[in-house]
Amino acid sequence: MAHEITGGKRIAWAGREMPVVHKLAKRFSVARPFEGKRITCCLHLTTETANLAVALQSGGAQVALCASNPLSTQDDVVAWLNTQEGIEAHGVRGDTREDYYARIDRALSFRPHLVIDDGADLVTRVHTLFPEMADGIVAGLEETTTGVIRLRAMAEDNELPFPMIAVNDADTKHLFDNRYGTGQSTLDGILRATNILLSGKTFVVAGYGWCGRGIAMRAQGMGAKVVVTEIDAVKALEAHADGFQVAPMKEVIRQADIVVTVTGCKDVVTVEMLQEAKEGVLLANSGHFDCEIAVAHLQEVAGEGVPVRNEVKAYTLPNGPTIHLISEGRLVNLAAAEGHPASVMDLSFATQALTSVWAIQNAGSLRPNGKNSVVEVPDSVVDEVATLKLEASGISIDTLTPEQVAYLTGWEEGTS
Repeated sequence: MAHEITGGKRIAWAGREMPVVHKLAKRFSVARPFEGKRITCCLHLTTETANLAVALQSGGAQVALCASNPLSTQDDVVAWLNTQEGIEAHGVRGDTREDYYARIDRALSFRPHLVIDDGADLVTRVHTLFPEMADGIVAGLEETTTGVIRLRAMAEDNELPFPMIAVNDADTKHLFDNRYGTGQSTLDGILRATNILLSGKTFVVAGYGWCGRGIAMRAQGMGAKVVVTEIDAVKALEAHADGFQVAPMKEVIRQADIVVTVTGCKDVVTVEMLQEAKEGVLLANSGHFDCEIAVAHLQEVAGEGVPVRNEVKAYTLPNGPTIHLISEGRLVNLAAAEGHPASVMDLSFATQALTSVWAIQNAGSLRPNGKNSVVEVPDSVVDEVATLKLEASGISIDTLTPEQVAYLTGWEEGTS
């Protein structure tokens, strides 16, 4: 007899791998750091995000959530969240662009005191459509590389409506979430969508930031021949030193079996490049937005595409090869799989949760010289999250003696 696996059961399963978030939820239920505060989160509506929402709600917050990607929403999770007092969730998998933004606006109508963003969509909507809300928002948190880049550009132009904290730049986020989370979940999405053997394939990774490093490392570990494309000389040199071939996309696409973009930029793979691609090449994107592969232009030239698997469409270029696009060029790890493993999201969301407390407590000092800026996560938060994760993992580390502290912080001893 089949048993229905509900959103609540899947959320509880993810919670088993999120001990730090659960420990913080218990702490918050006593301290109530968010009492009377409203928090709007634009995040992937997954089982891991549900555990974060419950932790925030445990601290006294009223929480509204909306999706940060039309194809990452898990509908059973949304249904469960909407049964929880003090939490409302807005999102349906496969939303149109119009519905996607309408749900973001609905979550913002909550009139939050704090926002947690994934790609800067909340900030952009407040800035462009709801500027009257800005004064009521003490701060926001951003958890993606792409979002932080946009926010720093807004701050440079004096267009940032309120202070934002770059959670993505915290070591407890990008060193683990971006590298190990994206590395594993991207390959998970590709394999679920295609069921191909990676061993022996030429696997091209566009971009060698923390996400690209993780994807390249995991693809190599499964036997693929990895090639990296880059625009940054230092990152290209690092990829070379790590043992990967480095080449321009327009050249390597001729031999690529699989191409994954993870740059945060648009038009990384163009139709002109694809005209030279190997027959049957697989294209996937693991960057935040779906503009890294020129999907709209591809559809103009080759039509809407023919579904060949649940998450794969075939596009045949006139006088060119057939291209296989996975998950419409959207985040492959969430559209074709379930996103990052819960254990790595424990680190990211614990950092979000503790930074949220810090933001509420330090709201008055986040506006230097009266300007809104992008602020770093304090070291104390990063250290506490890492310490809690080590404790939960049963790992002990050394501590410095007073003499060692004096040696490392002084200059008098000199060279022995």
